[in-house]
Amino acid sequence: MAEVNPVPKGFNTVNSYLFVDDAKAAIEFYKAAFFATEGDCMVNPDGSIMHAEIVIGNSTVMLSQANPQWGTKSAKTLGGSPVSLHVYADNADELFESSVAAGSTVVAPMTDMFWGDRMGKVEDPFGIQWGIAKKIEDLNPEEVDRRAAEWVASMQASQNDQA
Repeated sequence: MAEVNPVPKGFNTVNSYLFVDDAKAAIEFYKAAFFATEGDCMVNPDGSIMHAEIVIGNSTVMLSQANPQWGTKSAKTLGGSPVSLHVYADNADELFESSVAAGSTVVAPMTDMFWGDRMGKVEDPFGIQWGIAKKIEDLNPEEVDRRAAEWVASMQASQNDQA
């Protein structure tokens, strides 16, 4: 018998699984917002999504319809999510804009960050926050620390100016 790989093709050892209020709408949204492609999908007898897979870049994200009988709740049901997903992409600005055009709300605009990323954050219509980034500088830890200290000092000065 052939040896079975314990990690399925297209997956990593740690993967995301989202519970949303409307999985069919979420799949369509992620296709429009993040250029996702559809993978496997299992449907419940009532037509809701039991399990689905989408691929964003080189990563598989699993999702399903939130269902109290299974003990799964959506971010909207909980009033927010303690989890954020982070996407690195060559076309981060385009991905950010397509997400907003598809219906996401801007949490933080695309900005060149002190740690060497260009990054922004959106919240999708299902209550999930997504960081969208592109590495623009390779920095050593000392340079990141120096820039972080400058950033913290500028934030404190800004707060003092507002007081």
